[in-house]
Amino acid sequence: MSWRFLSCAALFVTCLLTANTIAAKLIVVGGVVLTAGIVIFPISYVIGDVLTEVWGYGAARRVIWLGFACNALMVAAIWLGGQLPPAPFWKGDAAYAEILGHTPRIVAASFVAYLVGEFANSFVLAKLKLATRGRWLWLRTIGSTVVGQALDSGVFVTLAFAGAVPAGVLVQLVGGQWVFKVLYEAAATPLTYAAVAWLKAREGVDAYDYDTDFNPVRL
Repeated sequence: MSWRFLSCAALFVTCLLTANTIAAKLIVVGGVVLTAGIVIFPISYVIGDVLTEVWGYGAARRVIWLGFACNALMVAAIWLGGQLPPAPFWKGDAAYAEILGHTPRIVAASFVAYLVGEFANSFVLAKLKLATRGRWLWLRTIGSTVVGQALDSGVFVTLAFAGAVPAGVLVQLVGGQWVFKVLYEAAATPLTYAAVAWLKAREGVDAYDYDTDFNPVRL
């Protein structure tokens, strides 16, 4: 793999891990409550679009699983750090647990939503590329994000909070996150166009997934 592909993969994983770390903070944007991770997590979808558009679904699939493995390692390391006895003079143990500690339900919901959303995004983009014969990149990137982010937000909020908050609040949480993420993707469209054009020119590749096995668990 080229250094350009590895750079995209590294940036994808960095955005994912950073978003999951800062998501502990809740923010309000336009009256909608969101996690702070919203400022960077949608970038992972932009990079996912670039990976699929340039190198194809198979390459994107490997990076998605790499991100999953790195996230699992980070969660395990944070949990282990929380189990270790704090120094007697350190007063931040409770804050560590509150900010970095996550309930098993939240962690499980995050993992499932990530896989469902990312694979749906890559699958839809690859299929739309075939259907449009490589035209209308903006339609393909935004369309795949509409599907992927709807599934990501819907799966996460449902698995994480169903039964704990009223149904109306669940709908607001899903809708607010989904709209913000799609608008984020739309705003990033010029950057996506520039990155795709530059990478295709430098890499000399423009993948079309005509004979691709779209099984998400196949590496």
